[in-house]
Formats: sequence, structure tokens, C-alpha cells
Amino acid sequence: MIAAVEGNLISKGINFVIVKAGPLNLMVNVPGSTISKLGHTGSAVMLHTHLYVREDNISLYGFSSPQELVLFEQLITVSGIGPKVALSLLTTLNAEQITSAIMSGNTELLSQVPGIGKKTAGRIILELKGKLEKGWEGEIIPAISQTDSDAVTALTSLGYSVREATQALSNIQHTDGMLLEERVRMALQQLAKR
Repeated sequence: MIAAVEGNLISKGINFVIVKAGPLNLMVNVPGSTISKLGHTGSAVMLHTHLYVREDNISLYGFSSPQELVLFEQLITVSGIGPKVALSLLTTLNAEQITSAIMSGNTELLSQVPGIGKKTAGRIILELKGKLEKGWEGEIIPAISQTDSDAVTALTSLGYSVREATQALSNIQHTDGMLLEERVRMALQQLAKR
């Protein structure tokens, strides 16, 4: 088992990187969130990895944090979820957002990820909810509220990605009684500042 890869970054692709580790140049499949955290070509990198082995496929998947690796390994245990779909989930949403969506039963948020339909989102929640009851350090992760789920849907219908929408909403302080329209308006103001 290859637990981690450490070396120099040779090149970046859309969903992979090439890392020079000693005499080897390794192709490592990574989510977009990991690519954005890596430095420029030639910089030193360290990735937490999962070696995926099937009779017709041997692939290496890498992540910038152990939490992402653990979540990836949990996701690929769900029937019908392969490494490409799990990588798509981790590219679109961060580990905390996925965990929160699973714990709160938010199929709407999960089904907005490319390759995830309502049935698949429901299966992910059903199979992983009990396994993700606590956060990474033992703390309870707050659930995504129904208002936020509806706000993400509204923002994605305006052309923003799920990642952009959830990041904008996470920057807004939530107060009781805040209407959906107010959350969407404030999120749009956050997005306009970028």
C-alpha cells in the first residue's frame, strides 16, 4: 500500500498531477481542491494517497489532507460509487460540506454534483450516515440547514457552481428567522466581491 507520495511537482492536469518521487514520475489523480492547494511546477508536494486496484485498473489517488483521504475511502465503499464519482464529489464540495450533507440527509446538495442523481445521493446518505456521526476531531459537525440547501439550489440556477455557492453561504452569519431571499441576496453580494 502506498500511504503517501512526496516529491517535486512536475505538471498539473485537470484532475491529476505528475509527481517526481525519486527516480519515478507518478501520475496521481486528485480533486480540484487539492490541485488549487499545490504550488507551482517544481515545488515540493506531499499527498496522502489511496492505491485503487482492480483487475483492469491500477490508479493512485491523492489528497491534501488525511480527512479528504478518509472520506474518499468511505465514499468508494458505497455501492455504485467509484473513484471518479468520489473525486467529483470532493472537487465540487469540501470534506466538511459532504459530511454535513450526509449527516443532515441533504440529497439536494449531493445530487447537484456531476454524476450524482437523487437515488445515488440517497444511497450515499443511507450507507454513510452512521459512519460519519462525528467530525474529524470528535466534534459534531453542524448540519446544512434547509434554507442553505434551498439557497445553494437558487445560486446554482443562476450559474454559480455548488462550491462557489456553499463558500459564499458559509461566509454569511446565520440568524434565526432569516428568509431564503435574504440569504441568497447576501451570498450574491459575497460572490460579487470576488
